[in-house]
Amino acid sequence: MAMMLGVGTGLTGCATVPAETGHVDQAAASGDRFDTAVTDLLSRMSIESKVAQIIMPDISTITPADMERYRFGMYLNGGNSGPGGDDLAPARDYLELADAMWAASTRARTDGEPVIPTLWATDAVHGHANVPGATVFPHNIGLGAANDPELMRRIGAATAAEITVTGIDWTFAPTLAVVTDTRWGRTYESFSSDPAIVGSLGAAMITGLQGETGSAEFLDQSHVIATAKHWFGDGGTGGLDQGDTTGDLSDLIALHAAPYAPAFDAGVASVMASFSSINGKKMHGNGRLLDGLLRDSMGFDGVTVGDWNGHGQVEGCTDSDCAAALMAGLDVFMVPEQWRALYDTTIAQVRDGTIPMWRLNEAAGRMLRLKMAYGAFDKPAPSQRELGGKFDRLGSGAHRAVAREAVRKSLVLLENNGVLPIGSGVRVLVAGEAADNVVQQSGGWTVTWQGGGDLTEANLPGATSIYDGIAEAMARGGGEATLSASGDYARRPDVAIVVFGEDPYAEFEGDRPDNLMEGTDGLALLTRYREAGIPTVAVLLSGRPLWMNREIAMADAFVAAWLPGSEGAGVADVLIGDAEGRARTDFSGRLPFAWPADCTAGASSLLGRGAGLSYADSPMQLDVATDCAELSRGSGNTLAIFERGLVRGVNATALAGGVRTDLPGLRGESADGALSATGVDLNAQEDARGITFTVPASITFDFADVGRVPPDAVLDLTYLVSDRPTGNVTLRAEGRTVDLTSTLVRGQGKGVRTARVPLSCLGEGDIDAITLSADGPAQLVIAGMTLVSHTGETECTGPF
Repeated sequence: MAMMLGVGTGLTGCATVPAETGHVDQAAASGDRFDTAVTDLLSRMSIESKVAQIIMPDISTITPADMERYRFGMYLNGGNSGPGGDDLAPARDYLELADAMWAASTRARTDGEPVIPTLWATDAVHGHANVPGATVFPHNIGLGAANDPELMRRIGAATAAEITVTGIDWTFAPTLAVVTDTRWGRTYESFSSDPAIVGSLGAAMITGLQGETGSAEFLDQSHVIATAKHWFGDGGTGGLDQGDTTGDLSDLIALHAAPYAPAFDAGVASVMASFSSINGKKMHGNGRLLDGLLRDSMGFDGVTVGDWNGHGQVEGCTDSDCAAALMAGLDVFMVPEQWRALYDTTIAQVRDGTIPMWRLNEAAGRMLRLKMAYGAFDKPAPSQRELGGKFDRLGSGAHRAVAREAVRKSLVLLENNGVLPIGSGVRVLVAGEAADNVVQQSGGWTVTWQGGGDLTEANLPGATSIYDGIAEAMARGGGEATLSASGDYARRPDVAIVVFGEDPYAEFEGDRPDNLMEGTDGLALLTRYREAGIPTVAVLLSGRPLWMNREIAMADAFVAAWLPGSEGAGVADVLIGDAEGRARTDFSGRLPFAWPADCTAGASSLLGRGAGLSYADSPMQLDVATDCAELSRGSGNTLAIFERGLVRGVNATALAGGVRTDLPGLRGESADGALSATGVDLNAQEDARGITFTVPASITFDFADVGRVPPDAVLDLTYLVSDRPTGNVTLRAEGRTVDLTSTLVRGQGKGVRTARVPLSCLGEGDIDAITLSADGPAQLVIAGMTLVSHTGETECTGPF
């Protein structure tokens, strides 16, 4: 049995469901090699210092001066948080901030309390991808298709090395979700629907990140702390992010908690609680599972951390007040913004007995024990560590070679009637907007939280697109590769490779009601070439299996490439053969999830998990049905425009000073800064948008490509207004305008409200765009925009 933090851990038998019993003082009972030192530190720490150890703020709201004052145990950079408020900040800025925070936490104290170094955590979920220039590995779904534990270990080691270059100590990875519904927006963070595959690959990744337990490399200066997440059941919520996983508890444990046993054997030092619920109870407040099952039954003795304000979702809690989560077994609160209030509240709750001292000692003691195992008390400043500041290791040739190998092994061939492999001596057309797009092929959690948007290849220096790799391979064999995003060509190609797929997304912004992909550009190109008699290869970039029957029917070969990351050339290694057409590398990837036969939720399987062809297989083409009843997302009585994020297919455009500016995901600002749209946390991370007008400006929401507007529709605008608007705020469509000013004034300071505006007030006939305008300063938060069928009275004069 592997050793973790000095304590034997793991699952010695089948996990049983624990009863609702009191807590066991793990800190006192563990008997590990750090006990004496931990006890000594705790005896010299005030309540304030202990509470600081269990608070995790975000770098967007904390400064080195704050760190010196409060001495927090750890801090993080969220998906959209970069040093100095710049989420595109270079690696050097990360290291400088790491040094500043470390220095602040280790500066001598005048109150006689012990000096305890802080730790920095990040979401390095497919490489250290928040940092421009880092190696971006394939997302986990592709690594599940590869199913190569030794490769996973090497990916983990490379990722750890790049993290330490920037001075960061801890990554919130790997994800051990067993996804049972691929409509979930985080499906690509999962390795597979098979818990055995998830457990095997997760354990290998942990070993790579942390080093081999019991060896000299374990948590040394070239390794980092890993986190198994999200405990547990996050993949069983029926496709709804942060939803509810329901069923017989023993069955849920057997499926969703199973991958954690190998993770504990690999010595994972921390576990993150899931946002989601089990049978209606939020995991952040579920002592039976967060403490009883995790620790008493499965033997985990490391640190349990919360997710982004996840404690605030527990019944009776807020972001700044949640003793219940601590008592349920959470050790560290992730509280990006309200950390001052939570710090003060928690101290008061310890003083009044709401939180017993033994529980505070237990949680703070676990953090101290982890820091001792990590060597935090002995390590120098981040820039002075073994790899600190060695920026040549970031995106190094050796690491990119590992990533390229992972791309090769992740590709799954679904059909091939003989067009593959393509000889490198022929003329190839590489078509589609995604063919030369390193941003799209990398997916979410790349540089920014959602990825995509206004990112460009300049934000991913050193990356190679799929076209780059194909062009290089064709040139070596004397052939020719022509890039055409539109699909047009001057000379007829011998074969066309069409690259298409999903735009990047993360978390709930990727949730779908069905198995459809937004957009039909790939289908249009495949159909065009089929009609012209040109052989085609379809390459799909996606974070999950999707209904692709129409594309499969039009293509001569179909390849699931998932989200390959920065090394797109790995695709060409498999698709392009030598000059004689002999394969250079065979397909070895197999489906990590079943592939749907229909576009509807709960569809049967076209191909089962584990399916996939190789070049040794006889040529074959799938026989598929190409019709589906739900090809239009807006075919019912509602059509969402903004729902925890801008709905896919909706385009938002700012107009200010006569200049139009795209606002991808409803984020960004107009060219002159007169209008801005930023992420706001209401019930989840950036599930709303703060809209600020400083001078006359407007935002147009174009939903023409989303679906049919419901009959007799009204616009339900869910909003929050804190300050009375100075300017007049209006809605406009088809030449008609509705004044919202009185509505917003009435809602000022009254929390989240919904205004219902009949669409008929904005025009007659087909309306496919709505414009929100202000003629002067105004601020509001948009929490939802939905068109709903409604047959009530029509009133076009506010307030609504």
